[in-house]
Amino acid sequence: MAISERQRRCALIRRPDGSYRLNIEEAAVPKPAEHEVLVRVRAASLNRRDVYVLHGRYPMPPRPTLVPLSDGAGDVVSVGTAVTRFKAGDRVAAIFFQRWLSGRPDAETPSSALGGQLDGMLSEYVCLAEEGWVRVPDGYSCEEASTLPCAAVTAWNGLVTRGGMRAGDTVLILGTGGVSIFGVQFAAAAGARPIVISSSDEKLARARTLGAVTTINYTTTPEWSAAVRAATRGVGVHHVLEVGGTGTLPQSIASLAPGGHIALIGGLSGFGGDIPVMALLHANTTASGIYVGSRANFEAMNTFIGRHGIRPVIDRTYDLHETSLAYRRIESGEHLGKVVIKL
Repeated sequence: MAISERQRRCALIRRPDGSYRLNIEEAAVPKPAEHEVLVRVRAASLNRRDVYVLHGRYPMPPRPTLVPLSDGAGDVVSVGTAVTRFKAGDRVAAIFFQRWLSGRPDAETPSSALGGQLDGMLSEYVCLAEEGWVRVPDGYSCEEASTLPCAAVTAWNGLVTRGGMRAGDTVLILGTGGVSIFGVQFAAAAGARPIVISSSDEKLARARTLGAVTTINYTTTPEWSAAVRAATRGVGVHHVLEVGGTGTLPQSIASLAPGGHIALIGGLSGFGGDIPVMALLHANTTASGIYVGSRANFEAMNTFIGRHGIRPVIDRTYDLHETSLAYRRIESGEHLGKVVIKL
């Protein structure tokens, strides 16, 4: 496969106020070192985190430039002389934390995040260590595979790895973004009962087609925790995918059944707030902070995806020169599922 001498990539250029501006630029195609894999990226997807990075609101050391986006997939072009995991032609996706392969994270894990501490995936060619890639599920397009590394792995860990979800459990899903929609799909495939809240009746209708058994409009039902309890005959839910933050956490905890688990994932309504420790203690509930996951988590999830035939929900697909539109789509909150950029 012939490779041109230059590649096109999207770069974030840091402004004096700490925010960034988007720029499309050219750079030399990297050459893989001994243990590296060079991939022709075909698609990348956005997460809410990418909007925070763009606006300088994400907790990371400032960088003068940054190739954005943690999530991307493509074809292996060439490999280093010592690579054993992949060969040219393999279809792969990058893992979010390049140095979190299995087990518990360590102190170095956060510094290996793509699209933050490290340059990310919005580039025609990306070269990473062979340990930082996984094979994509059979039958997936690169656009579909690009949606998995952050949102899908986060939902998987929140519900399965840390939550221990099983058939018959009830699961509260906040919203209909990337993590949330994967949560609905995973819960339904596992035989659990997803309950979804959103401000859009149209999105709630779509969630029902994906397996939601109960849907609640939180605009017309602002005390939605009471509605959740009513839908579970007063018991409450066994799991919550908590992506809202300060504005939703009290009601999420109020929705929990005794012995339930809340996965703390995002802060769409802001970070912080007080956790009612006595309420957690009294009901024997647990709360876990979920920051994506390891390569082993990703691979276990891919096995589940293949077994159950789960397909990602892609809201819209943009070309590279439309990157700013993709960011605006995420920032608007109008999307359902994932927003993808083709390269």
